[in-house]
Amino acid sequence: MRIGELATAVGTTARALRHYEQAGLISSDRASNGYRVYDERTVVRVRNIRYLLAAGLTLDDVRAFLPCLDGDMAAAPPSDKGLRVARERLAVLNERIAAQTEARDRLEAALRRTTGDGIRPAA
Repeated sequence: MRIGELATAVGTTARALRHYEQAGLISSDRASNGYRVYDERTVVRVRNIRYLLAAGLTLDDVRAFLPCLDGDMAAAPPSDKGLRVARERLAVLNERIAAQTEARDRLEAALRRTTGDGIRPAA
């Protein structure tokens, strides 16, 4: 299947697919006209990549799951390596959320001091 067909089948863009390919997560062959041609099994792989990205992992994190990207990831028991990667990403996300929460709280406190009542809607 060509890149546009794969993009439609998995609900993403051709650009995202080229990005996944550049990252080494999927591969294609080239037709005689130079078009990318993907195997039907790539649909499952891309769906799994998108599943992991939607869960908050990065493309670098997804590389740890290469051996199992072609199966039913949502139903399969997680590997020790997969759990470690997911826990590390969760820790990073929690740190970012905490930092953003602190920044928001500081800004809100500064606005309260300045306006006396907190955040006011923009005029």
